[in-house]
Amino acid sequence: MKTAKKLVLAAVVLPLTLGAASVFAYGGKNHHKGPQDECGLGFERGMMGQLDLTEEQQGKLNEMRKSGKDKWKGDFEAKRAEMQAHRAKVHALILADNFDKAAANELAKEMVEQQTERKVQMMERHHQMLSILTPEQKAKFTELQNERAGQCADRMQKRMNADK
Repeated sequence: MKTAKKLVLAAVVLPLTLGAASVFAYGGKNHHKGPQDECGLGFERGMMGQLDLTEEQQGKLNEMRKSGKDKWKGDFEAKRAEMQAHRAKVHALILADNFDKAAANELAKEMVEQQTERKVQMMERHHQMLSILTPEQKAKFTELQNERAGQCADRMQKRMNADK
């Protein structure tokens, strides 16, 4: 076989082989299935769909979601530039000849402040969304959330036992 044919064949076979290997490596024991497998606050559309919302409530929720999405899109470029600048600072810090512990502490404090701000904003959005519900719907929401928390605890226990 000529060298050119060998190179073309290698150029085709090598990426396919590596791609197949990475697919097999990605799946496996204890592989998470995605967002439906994660345990968080339990605040998602699926749960809200179980609360028998009126059309007015659904409209208000959709409006809140849309305004939140529009705000997120508007802030995206600024947040992205901020994140890139922060990454550059971290990168410069860890690649420096001498580690500057004071600068690292300052960066860590900035990260904590930003995370705290995001958490407060998220809780405020959740509060606004839940304020639309009637007392009966709030009780059902709490019940569904507790049920989901129990399922998450069971799933976590199974994962912990599977690792032994």
